[in-house]
Amino acid sequence: MLSRPEDVRADRRFDNRADGRGADRRASDPRAADPRASARRTSDRPPFSGQDDPRFPPRGYDPDRDYAGASPDYVPGARDGDGDGRGRGRRKALAFGDRFRRNRDRDGRGPRRPRNVGFKIKAFLLVLLLVFGAGAMWVDFNLGRVDAFAGGNDRPGRSMSTNWLLVGSDSRAGLTEEDAANLSTGAGDFGQRADTIMIAHFPLFGKGRLVSLPRDSYVDIPGYGQNKINAAYSFGGAQLLAQTVEHNTGIRIDHYMEIGFGGFASIVDAMGGIEMCPTEAIQDPLAGLDIQAGCQKFDGATGLGYVRTRATAQGDLDRVARQREFMGAMMSRVASPAVWLNPWRWYRLGSSGAKALTVDSGDHVWHLGMLMLRMAFGTESETVPTAGTMDTGHAGNVLLWDEAAAPAFFDGLK
Repeated sequence: MLSRPEDVRADRRFDNRADGRGADRRASDPRAADPRASARRTSDRPPFSGQDDPRFPPRGYDPDRDYAGASPDYVPGARDGDGDGRGRGRRKALAFGDRFRRNRDRDGRGPRRPRNVGFKIKAFLLVLLLVFGAGAMWVDFNLGRVDAFAGGNDRPGRSMSTNWLLVGSDSRAGLTEEDAANLSTGAGDFGQRADTIMIAHFPLFGKGRLVSLPRDSYVDIPGYGQNKINAAYSFGGAQLLAQTVEHNTGIRIDHYMEIGFGGFASIVDAMGGIEMCPTEAIQDPLAGLDIQAGCQKFDGATGLGYVRTRATAQGDLDRVARQREFMGAMMSRVASPAVWLNPWRWYRLGSSGAKALTVDSGDHVWHLGMLMLRMAFGTESETVPTAGTMDTGHAGNVLLWDEAAAPAFFDGLK
């Protein structure tokens, strides 16, 4: 039968007392007769340096109490080390106790808890979301609106794709004489004509297409006969223009957006200008434009002149190509970090956009956000196939669509 270790130690103590060897060892020890021996044995410890010496039990250590785990400094199994015989487990336990005491004693309220950085980040994002949402609602409330699709009952059928009608009018509403002089638009009431007409087509999957309809296109205007397509805007505003586009292309228009001269320039300025790289120098005093070839940044006035001028070899065809180019650059600029991460840019852009844009009564700011997002990913720029020009007399010099190629071209946008 095996004996327990404590029984063996007890037997040995009994044997020492019995044979007198224990008494001999105590007598031979010079410290046994010295009453200061206990104090000297305690003083053998090194001076306290703020951390417990791993060679000795921690201060306040009581074997009977700490064995049950009552002391924060005691970790069962720590005295045995971590298996390598060097007592690492004990040192880790002591280090944990020191940290506990320091955190507890610093303010007397127990251990400190780590700062909840995640909560602060979430709170900041929530505030940012609320501010952004409030700003978006303010912009949506202040957008100009028109019922662009109330005029026609016989409309093309719906499809899986989304089509926007983008219109740039030559409206000078809200411009002062100084603004008109800076933008070279002329002052006074000239009425409103559609200076830019484009269809932004976005399929359910794949890249979008930005199609220009030249303003001199000779088309059939419902109720007015054949005339230039921009005359539809003069005759009946956004409703008749949208109806004319659907009638001649067979494409159902889902959304409408319109901007005037002054609004266009203010939005460009709110973005901090647009980087463009014209391939040729253009001088046009009527549009207030004087630029050189090469990459440069356009402000609002220069950008407006760039999309208005026809002082190039192909006149209106060159102009619609520049309009698509500039529109794509604007959408890329809006999606750039220089605008997205700049609250001041967003404030100016929202303020300018609310004053400058007119949309259909069913459109909202989130629809405009999706338009900008889709265009920021890139679009293919195209122009309706044409077959030359003709002098009509009553409508002047007009641009003819290719009767064979144009219908097939528009079928690809349905």
